[in-house]
Amino acid sequence: MTTPVLIFATAATFLGSVPARAESHRQDMPVTVSNSPMTGRSDAAKGRMLFASKGCVVCHSVNGVGGEDAPPLDAEFMDLPMNAVEFAARMWAGAEAMVELQRDEFGDVVNLNGAELAAIIAFAHDADEQAKFSTADIPDKVGKMMDHMEQEGAHDDMQDDHD
Repeated sequence: MTTPVLIFATAATFLGSVPARAESHRQDMPVTVSNSPMTGRSDAAKGRMLFASKGCVVCHSVNGVGGEDAPPLDAEFMDLPMNAVEFAARMWAGAEAMVELQRDEFGDVVNLNGAELAAIIAFAHDADEQAKFSTADIPDKVGKMMDHMEQEGAHDDMQDDHD
């Protein structure tokens, strides 16, 4: 499974150099995850685009735009200064549910590289960039998915009323 490795690698990227041991080879060889150029300010504008195009907006909202199945990611609720490792840890805590929902809604798991995750985290902490976010940022394919989920939810609510 790549999700745990991806999240750990991303967290390690923000922490800097993290020593590990290659015990699987029965050697005491140090392995290092190197520092990343992403340890400075990440690109929140790119994060805004990725938040929509990668489908985060299907379940999460920013400024009331987006889904309601997961916590909102409004900057006003984020810890400052930005702690990317804590953000990744919260993602990890919800990874099982996110993976299940992604497979159900998207047909597969959303893949993010470290730079993409860093940009999304920067967007989640940047109120000025979030103020620019609107439904116009949501690609048609993702918007149609959101509409379908909303209709499905309304159908489920009607079923509950009849039971």
